[in-house]
Amino acid sequence: MLKVKLQQTRPALLDVELSCEKGEVLALVGPSGAGKSTVLRCIAGLQSPQHGLISCKGHTWFDSDEKVKQTPQQRRVGMVFQNYALFPHLTVMENIKLALDSDKSAHHEHGKHLLEQVNLSGLEQRYPHQLSGGQQQRVAIARALARQPEVLLLDEPFSAVDKVTRRKLYLELNTLRRQLDMPVILVTHDLDEAAMLADSLCVIHQGVTLQQGSPEEVLFRPDNVAIARQVDARNVFSGHLVEHENTLKLKWYEHFIEIASTSGFRAGQHVYWTLSPSKVLLHQRVRKSRGDHENPLIGTICEMVNLRGITTLILKIEHTNGINLQMDLPEHVAMRNGLKIGETISVSLLADAIHLMTE
Repeated sequence: MLKVKLQQTRPALLDVELSCEKGEVLALVGPSGAGKSTVLRCIAGLQSPQHGLISCKGHTWFDSDEKVKQTPQQRRVGMVFQNYALFPHLTVMENIKLALDSDKSAHHEHGKHLLEQVNLSGLEQRYPHQLSGGQQQRVAIARALARQPEVLLLDEPFSAVDKVTRRKLYLELNTLRRQLDMPVILVTHDLDEAAMLADSLCVIHQGVTLQQGSPEEVLFRPDNVAIARQVDARNVFSGHLVEHENTLKLKWYEHFIEIASTSGFRAGQHVYWTLSPSKVLLHQRVRKSRGDHENPLIGTICEMVNLRGITTLILKIEHTNGINLQMDLPEHVAMRNGLKIGETISVSLLADAIHLMTE
């Protein structure tokens, strides 16, 4: 396991704590300038915080209290930089051999094996300028793995390639990670990318870790409003908890909304709440569902956007002073129900998907 705790006040604030199990992919997410790349540099030994502790597999790499500070070479970290940092005057094989520290007689065979791992067999003698962006990235990963690292660090590895190539690389990284028995830290500002590739997300903002957990926990059950905004939660509202019909419910304007879990909250408390757009259910005209009676609301469709088979609706909800609610549904469902801008529809909010938060 990799454990990281970093603290400093200059040159920029840093108050970070995270952990990553071997075989796990942890995504560091946050806006540009949040401190994500700084965390990677500290783990790799390229930068040292004022205070902190970094350990991997029970070995201490950095401990400010005990004056332990291993060099990057001692830490056995594999790192893929955003621009790949390949040597342009060296071939693919020569770039990889630079990182190999085994017997020189075995370099070529080891290099060939690494190229097979990243699907680049046969390109050993090409130079970086003769490769596509995706191929250059694979060379950079092969070189990072050449040192047989204990941790693999990926700093925005997909930012320099087009979307089509990016999707192919996502699949390849998923395949490769099953062969890696080490923690993998992925820095990205793309939440969809993080949710797709990572087992765990760690949200960083202005040098401070706000929350670490599974993609489901962080994206749909954030600890507070600040985190919800950092992960771009699309439905974030406020309300009050009240006793209604012998049950603690959420009073949202004129609506009394049932919630599956109110643990840790009390009647009379002002709260914030969020709900994934995919958990807003359309009341179908063709076939009624049992969910029709679960927190029903009526709204007018203000906008409709189709993207890759998903239709996003913006609904202006009745009796909320013009508040908009977003919902996602399969495009064929929108077509089958003949949904159009300006039309009034009824929906339900799933009680077990409503998440309460503090400010």
